[in-house]
Amino acid sequence: MVFGNLEAQIMSRDNLTPMQIAQQSLLTAREKLDLLHQLRADASGAEAEGREFGFTSGEIDEAIAHVHRGVQDGVGTKTVFKGDY
Repeated sequence: MVFGNLEAQIMSRDNLTPMQIAQQSLLTAREKLDLLHQLRADASGAEAEGREFGFTSGEIDEAIAHVHRGVQDGVGTKTVFKGDY
C-alpha cells in the first residue's frame, strides 16, 4: 500500500524531522497530527526508559502547534498534491 510506505518513511527518524512532518504536503492535517502524536508517545516512552529518541518533546510540540496554526488559517485541512503547504 502506498500510504503504508509513506508512513514508514515519515516515521523513520533518519528521514524527517517533526517539523518536516508538519509541513508534508501529501498528508492532511489529521494525518500529520496522528503521526506527530504517535511520535510524541514514542519519544515519551523512550524518555521513560532512559533511551535517546532523536527528537525533543519541544520539537514535536512545536510541529503540532504549526499544524494547528495552519488549520486555523485554513491550510492543510485536505490532502494537497500541488505542494502549496
